[in-house]
Amino acid sequence: MNSRTLQLQAFERLLDIMDDLREKCPWDKKQTMQSLRHLTIEETYELGDAILDNDLTEIKKELGDLLLHLVFYAKIGSETNDFDIADVCNEICEKLIHRHPHIYSDVVVKDEEEVKQNWEKLKLKEGKTSVLEGVPKSLPALVKASRIQDKVKGVGFDWEESHQVWDKVQEELEELQVEVKAGDQDKIEAEFGDVLFSMINYARFLNVNPEDALERTNKKFIKRFQYLESKAGQLGKPLMDMTLAEMDIFWEEAKRLPNK
Repeated sequence: MNSRTLQLQAFERLLDIMDDLREKCPWDKKQTMQSLRHLTIEETYELGDAILDNDLTEIKKELGDLLLHLVFYAKIGSETNDFDIADVCNEICEKLIHRHPHIYSDVVVKDEEEVKQNWEKLKLKEGKTSVLEGVPKSLPALVKASRIQDKVKGVGFDWEESHQVWDKVQEELEELQVEVKAGDQDKIEAEFGDVLFSMINYARFLNVNPEDALERTNKKFIKRFQYLESKAGQLGKPLMDMTLAEMDIFWEEAKRLPNK
């Protein structure tokens, strides 16, 4: 691995390149924080994909893309004299030192759970009125539900045993079925949301990341369905002309293949 000196040199090189691009490249000169936002979100998801695939080469590349965006935002901030990359780094350094008194002060913690609880308590002392303020409004709903539950757990609002959470899942399923039979679409949607929320809660007790679990299933389904499409193509028969029984033969084949 590179020495700290080489790491700092590499970071300085990136900053110099960013200066050049902002001064000389028509596209880079035109960008604003607002125009970069959706691109940053895309880069974050691409990094997430690489992590799920455990592709270390891609992870390295995607980290670079994301780092470029962070440097880009800091460069734009420096042009308006609001902040620069040093301010960004110092801000997070101060936060980390303050939020880790068990490392940088005399606070003693016994485990990871106490660390998380102290973190939330310190955030409230910093002026936040709710532990949920740190949950971004624009997060996808599934991820947001997971973060909400994790946040309130940090202040002790949580179930004690996993069987209690599973009982809640069963209860919500029963309530959903009642509304399905009644046929009220608005109430069906509300109860379906409750089922999903309770399932995400149960995932925490199983030490399963629900976003990762669902994406794993998505990838698995895509691979199997594309196998089905390829087999249909070999037969010269459009999928829409195949019966479900015919499709199921190839689907079962796909399930038996490695990595399918």
